[in-house]
Amino acid sequence: MRISEIGEFGLIHRISQMLPPGGQEVVVGIGDDVAVLRASGERFLLATCDIQLEGAHFLRDRITPYQLGRKALAINLSDIAAMGGRPRYALISLGLPPDISVAYVDELYVGLRAEAEGAGVTIVGGNMSRSPLGLVVDVFLLGEVAPEHLVLRSGARPGDVVLVTGTLGDAAAGLALLLDEALQPDEAHAASVKAALLTPTPRLAEGQAIARTGLATAMIDLSDGLASDVGHICERSEVGVRIWAGRLPVSPAMQEIAALAGRDPLEWALAGGEDYELLFTAPPPAVEALRTAVAEATGTPVTAVGEITPPTGGRVLIQANGQAIPLKAAGWDHFR
Repeated sequence: MRISEIGEFGLIHRISQMLPPGGQEVVVGIGDDVAVLRASGERFLLATCDIQLEGAHFLRDRITPYQLGRKALAINLSDIAAMGGRPRYALISLGLPPDISVAYVDELYVGLRAEAEGAGVTIVGGNMSRSPLGLVVDVFLLGEVAPEHLVLRSGARPGDVVLVTGTLGDAAAGLALLLDEALQPDEAHAASVKAALLTPTPRLAEGQAIARTGLATAMIDLSDGLASDVGHICERSEVGVRIWAGRLPVSPAMQEIAALAGRDPLEWALAGGEDYELLFTAPPPAVEALRTAVAEATGTPVTAVGEITPPTGGRVLIQANGQAIPLKAAGWDHFR
């Protein structure tokens, strides 16, 4: 059997079954956005890592080193945000082609430093290695969260409302522009979606505001696409979900570029990936309080896009005409 047959998440599950369970110090191990560990003191320790690999995650001629540095850290910050946590320390490992310039590495670290300072993170170390097959930026990030503010993927309950921050599909629109220079949208629209792709904004303040309310039952960041990532909440919470296609928040910029590219905006909103918005669940009476908390803390809009159902309800997309179809996990998978 090849890994292309079981996919990224099947492989993660297989590996998790091979490893012994953690001791009492491990609150959450493999299977959530970050590992949650008991450390000395009153807060849980959060640990996560994510990688940017040339040819798989980025094309070196389509992203500046400054942008790459910011993005490499931002995608890890997004994981901490999904737990309601505060990021603290980062270590950076680089795999460098021998012909890369010193100036390129300098600018990469300018980007890393800018993103770190904006999030209150200190870069405390890392590693470097020769990489003849392409550039690699690997980030390991530590954070913390008060136990009472920790939000996992596993708490969603039937009847909960599914909510998302911001808009969906902008990064996919940005990728379409990078890959097809013949597309000529409005300049402001082009700038906004390219920024969403190349320098995403991790929703740290939003995640902390959500967590402080104590009202959210589950949360995840949208890295692989809503259709795929809401499935992770369903798996961990043992529930089903109904997503309302007509209520997915999309920007005018994304809609214009989808039209120019001949693509369905719904496809990008559900499966475009790399949105790095937060998807979370809460009981219906808590929705307005959560919207208010996020708006007052950050100004970011929150939209109700679905509802959690019993597991027998499956995962369903309600189309604009009211027809129900299966919600396919069509987001990013490295091996499929």
